[in-house]
Amino acid sequence: MASRTEAIQRAETYFDSGAFLTDLARLVAIPTESQEPRQKPQLMRYLKEEMLPLLEHLGFKPQIFDNPDPAGGPFLFAERIEDPSFPTILTYGHGDVVLGQAGEWIGGRDPFVLEEDGERIYGRGTADNKCQHLINLHALGCLLEEKEQLGFNCKVILETSEETGSAGLQEFFEKNKEMLAADVLIASDGPRLQAHTPTVFTGARGAQTFTLQVNLREGANHSGNWGGLLADPAIILANAISCVADKRGQIRIPSWRPTSLTPDIREALSELPVGDSQGPAINEDWGEEGLTPAERVFGWNSFAVLAMKSGVPDAPVNAIDGSAFAVCQLRYVVGTDVDGLLPSLRKHLDENGFENVEVTQEERGFFHATRLSPDNPWVQMAMASLEQTSGKRPHLLPNLAGSLPNECFAETLGLPTVWVPHSYAGCSQHAPNEHILKPVARDALRNMVALFWDISENGAPA
Repeated sequence: MASRTEAIQRAETYFDSGAFLTDLARLVAIPTESQEPRQKPQLMRYLKEEMLPLLEHLGFKPQIFDNPDPAGGPFLFAERIEDPSFPTILTYGHGDVVLGQAGEWIGGRDPFVLEEDGERIYGRGTADNKCQHLINLHALGCLLEEKEQLGFNCKVILETSEETGSAGLQEFFEKNKEMLAADVLIASDGPRLQAHTPTVFTGARGAQTFTLQVNLREGANHSGNWGGLLADPAIILANAISCVADKRGQIRIPSWRPTSLTPDIREALSELPVGDSQGPAINEDWGEEGLTPAERVFGWNSFAVLAMKSGVPDAPVNAIDGSAFAVCQLRYVVGTDVDGLLPSLRKHLDENGFENVEVTQEERGFFHATRLSPDNPWVQMAMASLEQTSGKRPHLLPNLAGSLPNECFAETLGLPTVWVPHSYAGCSQHAPNEHILKPVARDALRNMVALFWDISENGAPA
């Protein structure tokens, strides 16, 4: 007779036999760099050669769709409908990755070759997001092996443009609401709060990326002959940035300071750990004064300078350049006026004498902020299941500190959204040396097959 314990054991066997790493190695080997136009054929290859046959093997009916936005890659949708009366789960993943950054990995590692080193498994896409949707799909497979049915209906949507802002995803969802209709989204992306404790989050901070630029003149002029006579665009830009945020990173634009850090959210964040022993040390004197670290990263807005340049940094010369620019980003929580972000920045700069600083919105990295009540029945059901399987009370976040296209599920499709991440904060996603931890991946497989088992046995929560 099928049992929850035996379903979990199937997941353990899949990992312990080495089959999981073999499957993941094939996924990592496909260089699905969505930021590199020359790699666009690899996006379709990933869906056709790996995801489509896997889903067919699991009894799904998959189909590949072109992206309505030419800037984006293709989509794969698949469904397995067992009974119209059953609840329907929608799950999601993205097959694209950021640039591999070959030549910058420790030991000369190839970013598209899976490599083991102790508990770490290196490779581009291991943490973000190939490992995560591979875990969820094979957890469904373990459930099917044990019960020969899911006991619920399941739909899968895989995109290939998340790392470039999910181009076309919103439009695709709007055109296919009926096809994508479900009772809940259960998916995985992002990191756990601590490596060895499960995490559930129900939304994400939004992200708005923009460029600040000062253009004063063509070319550069000798700093000895012209120093003190020509305005320096780099100094103007540095002062403009300090007008946006002070020396400890506190936001100075009034409308960028959120009002949604309410007592109930503060209570939800009060016992959450921030940081991980395997990640960088937190600067306690950075960010909004008077807030806890958890409130700063999950309940507040944060401003960052992603890159800045004037002159030739790799080979500086004695000259005052004619221009300077910085690529900046605001991560924001629910309650922030999205439409007013850049207009209020423009107004603030003008009021402080920086009329010559140009503000340009970047399309890449724009997602909305979303949040679901922790009291939602699907959230509570997932929390109970994960606690039973792992023996640990999961960390529950009202929203992820990072950003992802959750608004497509929460707003366009109107779904409760339950995210169960399978990575950890020190995974080096978006950087050289991206990796997963073997114990976390194995634990995630156990947790997800048990979560799917509980839905199969108990149906939708009341």
